[in-house]
Amino acid sequence: MRVSKEQAAGNRARILTATARMIRESGINGVGVDALTKAAGLTHGSLYSQFGSKDRLVAEALMLAMEVSGEKTRKELAEGGSLTTLVARYLSPTHRDAPGNGCAIAAIGPEAARQGAGIRAAFTHGIRGFAARVAAIMPRERRDSAEDAALATVASLVGALILARSVDDPALSDRILAATAASLTDTP
Repeated sequence: MRVSKEQAAGNRARILTATARMIRESGINGVGVDALTKAAGLTHGSLYSQFGSKDRLVAEALMLAMEVSGEKTRKELAEGGSLTTLVARYLSPTHRDAPGNGCAIAAIGPEAARQGAGIRAAFTHGIRGFAARVAAIMPRERRDSAEDAALATVASLVGALILARSVDDPALSDRILAATAASLTDTP
């Protein structure tokens, strides 16, 4: 039975959304094709006919996750958000504790260097986009080197979130988030 264009588009969106969530929760290597197809309610055949490979699916899902994140940040900034509000949201316990809905860069960061070209290209695109959004809201005194300051800020945000999620001491995790936020916003 042939699938309509609308059904195919719905299937594609469903598998991309499920994959984006699952790779943020379990990592790229922590999720197999069986789990991805089951979560999206599809077959192996439909996955491979749509994407050709798991790597291509992951790259597209990663791009989707970063686009959604970027749109959320753009909306927040358009509504009067600042670097301080971005840092507070990004380094919050809520964000730390919900990787499936959070930043894909922090979720797969430790794995990205060992992935294929497509996934690394998607990851690079996400870093550049995140840094561009941060550069646009850098305080005036740091705008001379906004791109470098933004890259350092993104590295601090992502690194802090990765560390806060990785330690087994809840108090230390909270301190990592708070100390990094204070460092980035010059607050005690």
